[in-house]
Amino acid sequence: MRVYNTLSKRKEEFVPLEPGKVKMYVCGPTVYNLIHIGNARPMIVFDTVRRYLEHKGYEVNYVSNFTDVDDKIIAKANEEGVSAQEISERYIAECKKDMEAMNVRPATTHPRATQEIDGMIEMIRTLMDKGYAYNVDGTVYFRTRKFAEYGKLSHKNLDDLRSGGRSLLVTGEDQKEDPLDFVLWKPKKEGEPFWPSPWSEGRPGWHIECSVMSKKYLGEEIDIHAGGEDLIFPHHENEIAQSECCNGKPFAKYWLHNAFLNIDNRKMSKSLGNFFTVREISEKYDLQVLRFFMLSAHYRSPLNFSADLMEAAGNGLERIRNAVSNLKYIMESRTMQNCPEGNGAACVLDSHGESGHIMENSAASEDAVLTSAEQDILAGAKAYETKFDEAMDDDFNTADAIAAIFELVKYANSNLTSANSKELVQAVYGELVDLCGILGLIVEEKEELLDADIEALIEERQAARKAKNFARADEIRNQLAEQGITLLDTREGVKWKRA
Repeated sequence: MRVYNTLSKRKEEFVPLEPGKVKMYVCGPTVYNLIHIGNARPMIVFDTVRRYLEHKGYEVNYVSNFTDVDDKIIAKANEEGVSAQEISERYIAECKKDMEAMNVRPATTHPRATQEIDGMIEMIRTLMDKGYAYNVDGTVYFRTRKFAEYGKLSHKNLDDLRSGGRSLLVTGEDQKEDPLDFVLWKPKKEGEPFWPSPWSEGRPGWHIECSVMSKKYLGEEIDIHAGGEDLIFPHHENEIAQSECCNGKPFAKYWLHNAFLNIDNRKMSKSLGNFFTVREISEKYDLQVLRFFMLSAHYRSPLNFSADLMEAAGNGLERIRNAVSNLKYIMESRTMQNCPEGNGAACVLDSHGESGHIMENSAASEDAVLTSAEQDILAGAKAYETKFDEAMDDDFNTADAIAAIFELVKYANSNLTSANSKELVQAVYGELVDLCGILGLIVEEKEELLDADIEALIEERQAARKAKNFARADEIRNQLAEQGITLLDTREGVKWKRA
């Protein structure tokens, strides 16, 4: 497997630090509002990378943070007259809802910046002790020029940056030793949340957060650090400087960055009126269509969002779902056809189409042998699985992987009929569903719960709550939520509605 490393600007063979294990950190959102579709791209892309690594047999420790202290969060809190914590808690919860709706799996760990302040103070203290940082009236800066390799990720030259007037200053340029030094800790302002530190009551700079959270949950050296290409400079560049100066080791082996998302060929911005949240998109489209759309281009290629392209993505996903549905129908018809009248539940077809009775709770014989012709058909189907893996092994090329899935769809539609054995159809069906699952695409239709089933589960949940078995009660609520059932606890009892 080869991945494009922003650090070296070339594709490299992927070799993890520890055989069989991958330590992966992905920068998460700043939680001051609902996430927008620009946030959604790295979430979907790197969730897919994680899924594929797991498909390859790796044990992936996947860490993605929430930045829950920031100027934008504070501004939103002041605007609403509530605490910054209330804003961050609200939008972390909303972000998790949107992630679930996009079938983005929860990270192994979702650390929050405000819960890691002690670690940030400790790292800043170490950087000061080593001479890489200095304190000016309660503000602590990092000495950028003291790190000889600064600029190695973004391939920028410090002198060019300075002559170009580029400044990473947050406050007080005249007090810095160098205009390019960046903030590690800053004193509080009126009405801002703050924490005590050896230098001042204040809060950390943005860049130090990820260095500390990555170190705590993954270790001093990690395999993959990922995020949007807008984070390469200065955020990821500064992370490297802090981490490597503090720990004395290389920070991340591979750096992966997704390209920008444009809207109708223009950069997304509120001023242009083309700024869309994931929640707004969900009102118009199935979010599986959004996921399919995001994966239809290589992650390092700029992606243009438009109604026409979303419609095309919807049609493409529907084509796959229709093929899956057709294969499922063939399997069911193969099970039921030629059964003696009235014995359908106890009758299946063997691989040669003969009817016969089986024991209760048994399925069609798993030992059934495919005919020579069917073995050839199955081998033909497996060839598309190989093409899928080859595409993903080439820097996670999801566009070519989807093309392989479409080829498999065409092959299945052309070669499988009710004349084939159930075992063959089931094998191709499973392959198609599994390949889509690696991309996080849900292509099987969910069987809708009957009203009576919902009422029964609600009764079981109430009994579990009464018995203080809250784990089971939560499990039932989540089970219903997955089926699009929302529960409302009211004074009159539990009410429910379908999404």
